[in-house]
Amino acid sequence: MSEPLDYDLLIIGAGVGGHGAALHAVSCGLKTAIVEAGDMGGTCVNRGCIPSKALLAASGKVRELRDTRHLESLGIGLSTVSFDRAAIANHANTIVSKQREALTGSLKRLGVDIIQGWGRVTATQKVTVATPNGDRVITAKDIILATGSVPFVPPGVEIDGKTVFTSDDAVRLESLPPWIAIVGSGYIGLEFADVYSALGCEITLIEALDYLMPGFDPDVAKLAQRVLITPRDIETKVGVLAKRVTPGSPVVIELADAKTKEVVEVLEVDACLIATGRIPYTKNLGLEAVGVELDRRGFIPVDDYLAVVKEGQPVPHLWAIGDATGKMMLAHTASAQGVAAIETICGRPRIVDYHSIPAAAFTHPEIGFVGMTEPAAQDKAKAEGFEVGVARTYFKGNAKAIAEGETEGLAKVIFRKDTGEVLGVHIFGLHASDLIQEAANAIADRQSVQTLAFLVHAHPTLSEVLDEAYKRAVGTH
Repeated sequence: MSEPLDYDLLIIGAGVGGHGAALHAVSCGLKTAIVEAGDMGGTCVNRGCIPSKALLAASGKVRELRDTRHLESLGIGLSTVSFDRAAIANHANTIVSKQREALTGSLKRLGVDIIQGWGRVTATQKVTVATPNGDRVITAKDIILATGSVPFVPPGVEIDGKTVFTSDDAVRLESLPPWIAIVGSGYIGLEFADVYSALGCEITLIEALDYLMPGFDPDVAKLAQRVLITPRDIETKVGVLAKRVTPGSPVVIELADAKTKEVVEVLEVDACLIATGRIPYTKNLGLEAVGVELDRRGFIPVDDYLAVVKEGQPVPHLWAIGDATGKMMLAHTASAQGVAAIETICGRPRIVDYHSIPAAAFTHPEIGFVGMTEPAAQDKAKAEGFEVGVARTYFKGNAKAIAEGETEGLAKVIFRKDTGEVLGVHIFGLHASDLIQEAANAIADRQSVQTLAFLVHAHPTLSEVLDEAYKRAVGTH
């Protein structure tokens, strides 16, 4: 007889994805352990979602209280507003500690064994963990890799963690540089530009493409630039690469033309945040022991059911979820993948519907989006032979937004004209990150604008911007 396995499930990585998988595994009756080499909670809890949103919340209050024109329109007057950088940083750190403790506690209460150390696959159903007390060999019926991602640092950029740094360091808010350059205008760059500008820093936003906010729908990007960038102390430079970034006082940034790669300008600033995206944290996992090769970008190849694949075929009992797979690098995607993988392991195969997963940038105001951008929808329409419809509504006509004095915003619904199916929704405005969930649910159910136009929304609420957009889509308004 073969020796019994130590666990039903072993998860490498205790971020949001690994945590979600562990909780669902226990609810399904699986004896589970989780291996973590760093801090429990991974990027989201320690260096990403949680501390950055805490900073955005605090800095957003500062921005709001300093907007005297807005407050006066509501009949409110304030003489002075001050803030303490260290106290704001401590606010974020305290929340991180509480979230990490809560995550660890939830696993322990459910009987999940937590093993500190670096885990490597050493054979089928076998992992070797390098612990402080030496190597420990663990066997499990199934293994899930949930190792996450790290910030991408382009060639030519030197990081010192003080004057040149990534979001991992920025969330600690150890200083407020008078002049900071932010390389990259995606959601990470935008969010930190929001924080730093609210707290009085001058910003230069650098984007290699010829336009800001790549990846966002063009209509949303255009309006967001007018609201989030133009009126603030933010200079923008597009079509240029940060070819070389040298730490120091000052930080020296050589900007090169993105096409010719020739240096066109040299900036000297107080600090530089590198916000050029993230790459998978997948090295030294021992995948070669089971014959698996990472793809050219370093992601773990998986099939639709999140089984790790070798030469196109699933490797038995080996799965991967989260940023390491490169499907959608979002914390809640990782969690959804974890649940789906457990369901498949338990004989109830489940595929994640990436098309209906929403995302958000927690700027002030926020951006929320789900599904396709208009250009992507037009490409799909051209390939499949249908017409795209677009309906737009604006917060300036919404009663709740008017009452709040927060009328900058747009809701955009993209749909098929033949079936009415919603292909994408993009919202820029007050509480967009919450509003987008309604649209995500509609896309998940493949609902049509003809159905959505007759749903009833509470009045007066911000959700009516979507109600109005659906009605415009079918011509009832």
